[in-house]
Amino acid sequence: MKALLLAFSVAILEAASAQFGVRIDPELAALVPPDTIMLSGMRMSELRETPLYKKMLSQQRLSELDDFARRTHFDPRKDVNDMLIASNGVDSVVLARGNFKVQAPVELKKSGYKGVTVYSKGEGAYAILDATTAVAGLEGAVRKAIDQKQSGRQAATELLARARTLTGAAQAWFVSSGWGNLPERMSAENGNLSNLGRMFRSIDSATATADLRSGLAASANGWCRTEQDAKTLADAARGMVGLGRLSVPENQPEMLRLFDGIKVEQQKRSILVNVHIPPDLIDRLLQMTDTRPKPQLPKK
Repeated sequence: MKALLLAFSVAILEAASAQFGVRIDPELAALVPPDTIMLSGMRMSELRETPLYKKMLSQQRLSELDDFARRTHFDPRKDVNDMLIASNGVDSVVLARGNFKVQAPVELKKSGYKGVTVYSKGEGAYAILDATTAVAGLEGAVRKAIDQKQSGRQAATELLARARTLTGAAQAWFVSSGWGNLPERMSAENGNLSNLGRMFRSIDSATATADLRSGLAASANGWCRTEQDAKTLADAARGMVGLGRLSVPENQPEMLRLFDGIKVEQQKRSILVNVHIPPDLIDRLLQMTDTRPKPQLPKK
């Protein structure tokens, strides 16, 4: 009977945790700069256990983490348990909790800032605040995070509060109250980035979550300036899904299920996109999104 009551209590606590939203490490929350307008979080300790992450790692799809590890000298794949990425639309800073025993390379510049040692090379920098907390990014952004921690004041309270209302058991999440100059920078690029830049211009704020425990279950919600903007954006999103269905080869009808798992809804000024990719289609999804150069076969 006691075992049954204990199991029931655990189930209730887990349900309550999912209902009340994502958990944000308070030490990292205290580091978020006050001018942050975009905030994303990743629970690396949970993400590392998901099948999709393991597949991407085995296929060497996470080269960005290789670059990150080289720049900051700590590796999210091993050292980090929780991570926040804060941006003011121009600069970003990575805030991490984990186990850090970093030996700084001799070529890095070493300087002190408000009692904290900052290691830098070029514009990039990082600082180990203690054995479990680190920050990395442009040197100005790293110093801003140190300023925020030492101020003792809670910043970005609106974004943090919105993040805590996100429900579910997502390993990754995102909230924004604006975009800064991101739409302009994206619009200046070619191809899909330019199109995305134009889409972002009509969105005032957004939230998103991703759960990779069984395939991919993701949800994104954007609030547009006007109801007409939301309708235009929803129509464009549905059009992209329709074009994707038309591009499926006749000999691969199972690929239609990828696009069947994408639902777009509009409710007045908001647009909601839900994505569900079942586990058996993850390999197909990875093949479709593989942009790595194909190996050249030796000439005979």
